[in-house]
Amino acid sequence: MAGLTLDHVTKVFDDDGEQIVAVDDVSVDIEDGEFLVLVGPSGCGKSTTLRMIAGLERVSEGEIRLGDRVVNDVDARDRDVAMVFQNYALYPHMSARENMAFGLEESTDMPDDEIDERVEDAGELMGIEDLLDRPPGELSGGQQQRVALGRAIVRDPEVFLMDEPLANLDAKLRAEMRTELQQLQDDLDVTTVYVTHNQVEAMTMSDRVAILDEGRLQQCATPLECYHQPNNLFVAGFIGEPSMNFFDVRVEDGTLVADDFEYELTEGLAASVDGESDLVLGIRPEDIDLKSTVESAHDYRATVDVVEPMGDENTVHLVFEGSDVTEENLFTAVIDGMTSVDSGQELVASFPSSAVHLFDARSGEAIKNRELEDAETPRVQ
Repeated sequence: MAGLTLDHVTKVFDDDGEQIVAVDDVSVDIEDGEFLVLVGPSGCGKSTTLRMIAGLERVSEGEIRLGDRVVNDVDARDRDVAMVFQNYALYPHMSARENMAFGLEESTDMPDDEIDERVEDAGELMGIEDLLDRPPGELSGGQQQRVALGRAIVRDPEVFLMDEPLANLDAKLRAEMRTELQQLQDDLDVTTVYVTHNQVEAMTMSDRVAILDEGRLQQCATPLECYHQPNNLFVAGFIGEPSMNFFDVRVEDGTLVADDFEYELTEGLAASVDGESDLVLGIRPEDIDLKSTVESAHDYRATVDVVEPMGDENTVHLVFEGSDVTEENLFTAVIDGMTSVDSGQELVASFPSSAVHLFDARSGEAIKNRELEDAETPRVQ
């Protein structure tokens, strides 16, 4: 097995003389056996990055290294990577067994009996050993996805590349396959680069998340670091559902002044904003506490506009007392599903200083994030 390095990788497309930068100076070191997820909005460059790693797109600038070997000019078939596509790309006239064996038959001189053994082992690993003689048309979407994964596994590659492989599955099966893919990657211990636009997949499956926007790498860190300690406004707003609340504020005499409220700076926050004037205050919906009475300088009277019951939790959309109900004025809180809240109800929203994020209004860069506390291990009596 081997690690994978993207060293200042850039991809420029020529569109009738116009230079379009799809991937802009991306550098990431992916450790041997690591599961890295590339995530971002449509058109951010994540699939193009994956295709450059696979050898399906040429690198305009920079280097891609597999272990110590630069693979920029190495043909896709010689890179020792295996790719799993969104549409499975199975040959309909071949059985599952033949689909899984095809790549080895075409690209290696491996004996037939060894190929058969690898296919059987992969089929057993994927739980489709009884389906190997069926054509793809007789298999469900989840079974076809397992065949596509099995086809990658039999190659025993240095790197797995996965381009939104679960996008065509229903929600329940997608959740099951997420777990199976994590278990599979743990068992095989193969370096994996996984592309998705789905935040849940990015947060739950990865060792680290690489977040792209307009071709540029915004942050590469663990899921919890991206969530609680975002590098900038884009990461803070992109990661998390519902997304972080943002309020434009000015620093005036130890207070953050917004259109609808004033936030008295604590000693810790004041030290972070020294010399700053225009900021953005951010707070995640689950960090806002809804209660009935004002108890501190960080409590604000608000009116409930809409409640979205989700079962285990309620998403509550509010406006500050006296504000018009507009998209710009609404903010969101997430509370326990067993807490009853009604539209039109008057409540108090509390913004604890420990959960507040502050960003530079001009650059968008984070200047204060919440601290990540050490995780506690459950104690078994």
